[in-house]
Amino acid sequence: MYKLLALNKSYFFLLLIGAYFTNYHVYAQDFTSYEQKIETLDLSFTMEPIPGGEFLMGNDKSSYEDEKPAHQVKIDSFYMSTYEVTWDLYEPFVYKDYEIEHSTENTVPDNVDAVTRPTKPYLDMTFGMGKKGFPAVGMTQYNAIQFCKWLYEYTGVFYRLPTEAEWEYASRADSQTDYFFGDNPDNLEEYAWYEENSDNQTSPVGEKKPNPFGLYDILGNVAEWTYDQYIEDFYQNFTGETASNPVAEPKELYPHVVRGGSFKDSAEDLTSARRRYSEPSWKQMDPQIPKSNWWFPEAPFVGIRLVRPLNPPSDEEISAYYSQEPIKDY
Repeated sequence: MYKLLALNKSYFFLLLIGAYFTNYHVYAQDFTSYEQKIETLDLSFTMEPIPGGEFLMGNDKSSYEDEKPAHQVKIDSFYMSTYEVTWDLYEPFVYKDYEIEHSTENTVPDNVDAVTRPTKPYLDMTFGMGKKGFPAVGMTQYNAIQFCKWLYEYTGVFYRLPTEAEWEYASRADSQTDYFFGDNPDNLEEYAWYEENSDNQTSPVGEKKPNPFGLYDILGNVAEWTYDQYIEDFYQNFTGETASNPVAEPKELYPHVVRGGSFKDSAEDLTSARRRYSEPSWKQMDPQIPKSNWWFPEAPFVGIRLVRPLNPPSDEEISAYYSQEPIKDY
């Protein structure tokens, strides 16, 4: 099954990653940075254009076998959020009463009201690290996808999680070195919050230098969800060929791929090729049975970065992406 997905023969996922779109030229004419506003909540976020192309994904010199073999990948153009999603934007999704309080219309539109919301966390999910301007953390992948649906209902624009391949392509920004700025980890201080300089906590987004695509904190601060199932030997499906928009469709609760490393990680774990993944230990403190579909109380180091494909899928594919049921965690 994963072999077929690796070769990207699923029409559904071709659509999701934007391989077909009848109005392509309408979007292509204005492929630039933009600000997405949510007028009634007085909120906004910015997106950066990531022009499509080919790159060498993975790292044959790595000591981690799951980064091998390095292989050619072709990626279609997409937009990626300039910053990691912050609590400013995420909190109205979590707390409907907060959303209503901050709405200029003092109400929530019916289509937004119909979006399934997270259960309210039983502990402070900021973990005391800060809220305004700080990255939102601790959500499950299902939670992150429902947040994207909430944005869609407000904006009419299809936002989703990046695929693992899109994430690495955006992080590398046409580089083939360990980091987008070179191979020397001594320079990481200028671009990322990580084990050496974070004081073991998150920092407000955008305080370090961006990568050449204009993405801040793409390395460090918080690790970022991708859509893919983590499969250790996934890259072996692509030996000797060019993979087009590859994605490992998530069918199981664990593990899912997170990328970029966090404030808790070493420089080695912040390379563009490094693959990490979710695991049940992130919910060890959760007393509920079954455990929450929405929160990882022991993962204050994982957050969200948004993607908007340049060539979005149809309404039917969008609905299918947002409507996947959570898998119970017993």
